[in-house]
Amino acid sequence: MGFIAFLKTQFIVHLLIGFVFVVSGLIINFIQLCTLLLWPLNKQLYRRVNCRLAYSLWSQLVMLLEWWSGTECTLFSDEATVNTFGKEHVIIILNHNFEIDFLCGWTMTERFGVLGSSKVLAKRELLYVPLIGWTWYFLEIVFCKRKWEEDRDTVIEGLKRLADYPEYMWFLLYCEGTRFTETKHRISMEVAESKGLPKLKYHLLPRTKGFTTAVQCLRGTVSAVYDVTLNFRGNKNPSLLGILYGKKYEADMCVRRFPLEDIPQDEKEAANWLHKLYQEKDALQEMYNQEGIFPGQQFKPPRRPWTLLNFLFWATVLLSPLFTFGFGVFASGSPLLILAFLGLVGAASFGVRRLIGVTEIEKGSSYGNQEFKKKK
Repeated sequence: MGFIAFLKTQFIVHLLIGFVFVVSGLIINFIQLCTLLLWPLNKQLYRRVNCRLAYSLWSQLVMLLEWWSGTECTLFSDEATVNTFGKEHVIIILNHNFEIDFLCGWTMTERFGVLGSSKVLAKRELLYVPLIGWTWYFLEIVFCKRKWEEDRDTVIEGLKRLADYPEYMWFLLYCEGTRFTETKHRISMEVAESKGLPKLKYHLLPRTKGFTTAVQCLRGTVSAVYDVTLNFRGNKNPSLLGILYGKKYEADMCVRRFPLEDIPQDEKEAANWLHKLYQEKDALQEMYNQEGIFPGQQFKPPRRPWTLLNFLFWATVLLSPLFTFGFGVFASGSPLLILAFLGLVGAASFGVRRLIGVTEIEKGSSYGNQEFKKKK
């Protein structure tokens, strides 16, 4: 094991990375709070500023994937589709099977210049997660309780507010509503059988309300839907902790572009279109499992230096005073100060671990275990 590889496995290094992310995130959130003064004066300037502030935070996580772990992301698509990336407003449909599927999506948005303006239809609980939810709030992310009767007006209002967004945005939808688990899949397929829908092998039954509403509200703004099917070579199941330990993965992403005018305007027909899409996604996953490859040309967009430079900037700004302070505490010889400092370190460690826990499959929501049963 080389020295760099050894460093990647050390808890103290992980703690320092977490410290930089958390403290820089709090600083960014404070600046975002101040930018609220811009909203009534110049809404579009507020949005552009917040896109760049969000980029400064999210790119630190992308840096871990691209530069720290060296994970490779390969696109399987066609040249015409790849040439549209970062040049239009789109809705992204991504399968929700892995802990770091969002991070693989983010690395693609970064390479095509839309990371800061990327959007998602997110569960409302995330709004209260420090850094993540707070940053999303200032980005006008659409939050939902995943109870359509309560969400309908909120979601429609939030989507329509994005109609004049000044930066090209990729709006992510996890149409399955929750991350794939065997239990949720079994229940979901029971619902599919009861409704006379074809069963899926690798996906949960898609929830159509969010998709049809997004398509209806964003017509005239969004140009296309990108269907993205993600898998990892070697049947790997990567985690954010694995990325933090420097483990390298190889992600393959099959991307298909569907012009929005090709998607039916009628809600029922659009829902049927989505069900058919997921049957095709299932076939793509089956092909990948059998052949180890998706159809289409292979593209490897080069990683850009900005994520690394952004992290080095924050590390320089924040770690220098931390080291100076820590040295002063231990040099003082005061047991009280030393214990207080160690307590602060412990609290920071706990906070970082809690943030990582948000992505872990086994700690995911129970949504899907009971909700599918209720629909049945």
